Amino acid sequence: MRILITNDDGIHAPGLEVMRAIASALSDDIWVVAPETNQSGVSHSLTLHDPLRVRHISEREMAVAGTPTDCVLMAVLELLADHKPDLVLSGVNHGQNTADDATYSGTIAGAMEGTLLGIPSIALSQARHGAGYDGAGAMRWETARAHGAETIDRLLSAGWPPRILLNVNFPDCAPEEVRGMEVTSQGYRDPNITLGYTRREDMRGDAYYWLQYQRNTQNPPKGSDLGAIHNRYISVTPLQLDLTHYETCQDLRNSLEERLCGDD
Repeated sequence: MRILITNDDGIHAPGLEVMRAIASALSDDIWVVAPETNQSGVSHSLTLHDPLRVRHISEREMAVAGTPTDCVLMAVLELLADHKPDLVLSGVNHGQNTADDATYSGTIAGAMEGTLLGIPSIALSQARHGAGYDGAGAMRWETARAHGAETIDRLLSAGWPPRILLNVNFPDCAPEEVRGMEVTSQGYRDPNITLGYTRREDMRGDAYYWLQYQRNTQNPPKGSDLGAIHNRYISVTPLQLDLTHYETCQDLRNSLEERLCGDD
C-alpha cells in the first residue's frame, strides 16, 4: 500500500514525524509531500497566481511552496503520477480540528483533495492542552502515536463510501486514558469561545492586528466530535464533499414553484 502524507503545519512540524511513525506501522511505501511553511487555516485554497516550487529533501520526502491542496495535487498528478497513492493521510495536526474549525482547516483540506481525486483519505489531529478534558499539560503527541495505526487499520477494514473523507481527532489525555473510539457528527462552535483581535502598533506607529480566541471548556453535546474528545474518546467524523442541504433545496423548490404557479 502506497501512502501519501501531507499536513498544514509544514514540513518541519513535529506532527508530521508522528504521522510518519503511524504510517510506518502500516506500510513501507511512504511518501511525504508537505508545505514548505506553516499553512494552518488556509482551508481548501489553491495557489493560482504564483509558480509552485518543489524542494526534494530526500527520495521520498518533498516540500512544496504552497498549500496542503497544492501538495496533494502535485503529488498525485506529477510527483507520483506513475504510481498513485492508495491512501492519503493528512496530519497529525497540532490541535483539534472539530466543529466549525473543520471549515478552516488545511489538514482536512489535504484529505478533501485526496478524496476528490478518488483516493481514500483521512485527516488526523491531536487535541492540544486547553482544548481537552483536563485543560492542562503539554502537547500529547504520544496519544496519536500510540493509537494512530490501529485507528487507521480499523477504518480501512470497515471501509467508507467514495467522496467521503474521515476526520479523526485524538483526545488531550495520556494514551492509556483513551476510553475508546466514537463515530461522531460535526459539532458547533462552543458559544463560550470568545473571538476578537488584538491591536498593536509597529515602530512607525501603524496599527496591525492578531486574531485571538479564548476557549472556555464546557460539556459539549454527546455524539459530537467535541463531546467525544472531551470525554477522552477518539472521534471519527465522516465528512461529505456534497455541501447541498437537500431539505432546504426541496423547501425552496416547492416555494418557488408555488409562486410561479400563482403568477400564472
